[in-house]
Amino acid sequence: MIIVPVKEGDNIERALKKFKRKYEKTGIVKELRARQQFDKPSVINRKKMMKAVYVQKLRQAEQ
Repeated sequence: MIIVPVKEGDNIERALKKFKRKYEKTGIVKELRARQQFDKPSVINRKKMMKAVYVQKLRQAEQ
């Protein structure tokens, strides 16, 4: 369960923004979308490999 502490006199919009940020960090929406369709293990592995290659290229360009 997500708990957002709200101070006395704090704006409701600010509290909602904090809630949305915490909700995004949990990854619930991402997992829900992934469960809506079945991906073959080979496709999942290929996506992981492509992401690893992308990150590696970013790191090499950074140096």
